[in-house]
Amino acid sequence: MEEDTVCFSVIDDGHGLTKEELSNFFKPFPEIYIDGVTHGTGLGLSICKGIVELHGENIWAESDGIGNGSTFSFTLSKENRGCLPREEACNR
Repeated sequence: MEEDTVCFSVIDDGHGLTKEELSNFFKPFPEIYIDGVTHGTGLGLSICKGIVELHGENIWAESDGIGNGSTFSFTLSKENRGCLPREEACNR
């Protein structure tokens, strides 16, 4: 991580994610099903990804698999650089 960025992380002790689920997690409607859990629309993390990438930064999730929880992280610049042009952000 660069010195001019800050990394934010949220750690949970929830269900955890498989490697396959992690690869789809930030796509709209990722179709991740967990028994007994009420699901949202499947757009929240996709929207977060778009916002973070418009600022030229990164967002990701990590998990050691089912039963081990997950960590969701993103970086932001310490300086207000504004948003990247849409074409540049979408090609990241």
